[in-house]
Amino acid sequence: MSAIALVHVNSRVRELAPGFIVSLIAAAAASFLSEHYGAPVMLFALLLGMALNFLSVDGKCKAGIEFTARTVLRIGVALLGMRITLEQIAGLGWKPVALVVILVAVTISVSVLAAKALGFQRLFGMLTGGATAICGASAALALAAALPNHPQKERATLFTVIGVSALSTLAMILYPMIANWFALSPQAAGVFLGATIHDVAQVVGAGYSMSPETGDTATVVKLMRVAMLLPVIVTAAMITRMQGADPTGKRPPLLPWFAVGFLILACVNSTGWVPAAVQGGVNELSRWCLVVSISALGMKTQLKELASVGIKPILLMVGETAFLVALVLALMHWVL
Repeated sequence: MSAIALVHVNSRVRELAPGFIVSLIAAAAASFLSEHYGAPVMLFALLLGMALNFLSVDGKCKAGIEFTARTVLRIGVALLGMRITLEQIAGLGWKPVALVVILVAVTISVSVLAAKALGFQRLFGMLTGGATAICGASAALALAAALPNHPQKERATLFTVIGVSALSTLAMILYPMIANWFALSPQAAGVFLGATIHDVAQVVGAGYSMSPETGDTATVVKLMRVAMLLPVIVTAAMITRMQGADPTGKRPPLLPWFAVGFLILACVNSTGWVPAAVQGGVNELSRWCLVVSISALGMKTQLKELASVGIKPILLMVGETAFLVALVLALMHWVL
């Protein structure tokens, strides 16, 4: 590497380091609070970031915060692929796979229509619907990275992360009660929890609180929903290309690089050659990238802007969540 290139890299690192370090500190604090109080780490990271939003207005931290909220987020999404294996999906048979495909496609479609009916952009419906149907805050962040830039995008993303995190925590408490009320078998309860709860951590918590078999089934079904992230990202990218909605005039790639990374890691993980320690390390790195990026995203948000969203987005997300539960319960008799 030439001396000029080294100087450029060194200059770039110095420019980005303050904002990245601040985001990392906020993420570490969020992880500490989450472990001690049991609330979603994404929610703590978002709130702590919002409390430090003055750092993104101007000064040394601005560039690093922008980089963390954008590039580190994409790295975290790509690393999510290490959670998926084809063997896990094949182990449950084709019916749960079909259930997941149907519920993701139908939920996102209904969400887009509902968003339009409530006066929002269709892309906001895709964002909230994708978060509800796939994997909560992670899906919201991944889809936001693939969707076109517009003035309300960051506020919509933050609102979606807050809403889906709160609803996922509530679901972790209520949905096992619903499974018991319907007298579902351990496997059926696992399919129900894995197909309805938004975030992976809450699925694991709810599933294993009922039984080990329920927890195992719920986790695999949930990971099948995570696998749907790739086709949904590709669809979002195609819509972006067709609309030409990016004000910078650049035509976004049909398959974003982080989606390619997601697919490659999923394929590598499916070979069975990846040691458990490496797999766990990559999953932990992915989690940290997402937590750090959401803290940076929080820093870019003004509280008064978030408070001005009104009741309609809340009704949209609650309605999407209720619709997903009803859809899964209606399809359960066919799957099992």
